[in-house]
Order: sequence, then C-alpha cells, then structure tokens
Amino acid sequence: MAVKLIAARRLGDERGWFTETYSEAAFTKLGIRDRFVQDNHSMSVPAGVLRGLHFQSPPHAQSKLVRCVRGSIWDVAVDVRKGSPTYGNWVAGELNAETGKQMFVPVGFAHGFITLEEHTEVEYKVSSYYAPGSEGGVIWNDPELRLPWPIAVVGPILSAKDQNLPPLSELRSPFDYDGVPLSLTEVGPD
Repeated sequence: MAVKLIAARRLGDERGWFTETYSEAAFTKLGIRDRFVQDNHSMSVPAGVLRGLHFQSPPHAQSKLVRCVRGSIWDVAVDVRKGSPTYGNWVAGELNAETGKQMFVPVGFAHGFITLEEHTEVEYKVSSYYAPGSEGGVIWNDPELRLPWPIAVVGPILSAKDQNLPPLSELRSPFDYDGVPLSLTEVGPD
C-alpha cells in the first residue's frame, strides 16, 4: 500500500464550509480498506514540536490517517519494511487546517511530524489500539535518513522517549515488504 495525500472536497458558502473527512466507501475506492478503531488528538503549544518517528509492531501494527485541524505540520513517513527496495526512503508533505489535506500512512512505515505554527492540533485515526509493548521507532535526526526537517537552528522540542529512539541501522524491522515500493500518491475528491 502506498502513502497517500488525500484532498477532500469542501462545500462552502457565506457561513463557511463543510467537508467529509472520512467515508469508508470513498476510502475503499482509493484502495484504503483499513478499519480504523481509535481516534487520537494532539495539541502542541510551541512551533517546532517534533513527534516521531513512531510505529507499532505486529500484531498491533497501525496504519494512520492524519490531518491537521489547527495550524500546520510537516508530516513524514519512512519505509521500514525489510526487503523493500525503498527501505529507509521517505515521503513528506505539509498538512494544515487551511487545505484540510490528510495523509494515509500504511503499516510498515515510521511516522512523525513537526509543528510549523504555535497551537497546532493534529487528529489521526489508527487501525489498531495503542499497545505500549509494541511501540517502536527511529531517531528523528538519523544521518542515514537525511530528513530536511523545517526547524529552527536551536532544534526541535522532543519527548524524552523520542530523544532515545534508535538509528535505522539498529532497527530490526518487524515488517515485511508487501511488493509496493514507497510512493506518495496525491488523490482528490471523487
């Protein structure tokens, strides 16, 4: 499954706008058949908060549907599927409240984002419940990844857990390559 950047149709008038952020039927047409079981919401007060790069291992592996509902983020997915010809490669895009675009991150990818504005809020659906014993990740500044995080010279604001994630070279990936190389497919409303 490819990483997808999804643009939703917004219906607007003098009152504002309305959009459908998730429809099982519409997402199935896009090739997304994941069943989402939990919604998460984060709020980051300062700009420069970095969350990631995270994943959950099987049997609690998660795909994610991420959207920014206030402010903006730079959202990234890193291929960590062993045997993948694009292992260690990444795709990224800006998500913000203005456009309403969402990013679908399938199982087998480490996911993270950095806030580009103060008071940024992110909501995301996941396909498996949070399981602390299945947490994994890759350090945000791994030189092998060469991620061009748009951050200030002083660096990002990280949790203690995110500061201690291993580099990609030490990762024993729990994910197998599914035959679909890394790509970022932009899809729009039907």
